[in-house]
Amino acid sequence: MSRIANYPVDIPEKVEVTIANGAVSVKGPLGTLNQHMGDQVQIERVENQLRFKPANNSQQANAMSGTARALVSNMVNGVTKGWERKLSLVGVGYRAQAAGNKLNLTLGFSHPVVHQMPTGVKVETPSQTEIIIKGIDRQVVGQVAAEVRAYRKPEPYKGKGVRYADEVIVLKETKKK
Repeated sequence: MSRIANYPVDIPEKVEVTIANGAVSVKGPLGTLNQHMGDQVQIERVENQLRFKPANNSQQANAMSGTARALVSNMVNGVTKGWERKLSLVGVGYRAQAAGNKLNLTLGFSHPVVHQMPTGVKVETPSQTEIIIKGIDRQVVGQVAAEVRAYRKPEPYKGKGVRYADEVIVLKETKKK
């Protein structure tokens, strides 16, 4: 059995979890998230915990039980605390500015880059070289951060570009004569 599926998901007091027809709905102080789980996973509610078991003995059901547990755990954390991803800009003249639900980036191109934020995702720029992306859905927050990073990935010689705040760039040595 999946080892991750062995750990139950604790449900805080402010969170409501609804399980119906292979779908899980989690409602909390920050919002509501829905996820379809399929028929390969059995979800049981025992007091203030959710337990996950594979519906049959197949390898696919075993893997999906761990995946379903991780998804529901991320949903519970999202509606209680929320998720955030920090990006930093490294390079002369690289700037970011949040304007409502748009992120204006100056990344050394001949034109400014404007990235539209999807619904449920907020962006902040505490300084011109820092970007904080927040939301309740972990997958969407990570996807938006990856899209912003893709505009100008860190290059391997000077490290210039958009990088995650905790990312370590291994710089290459320049060519010797």
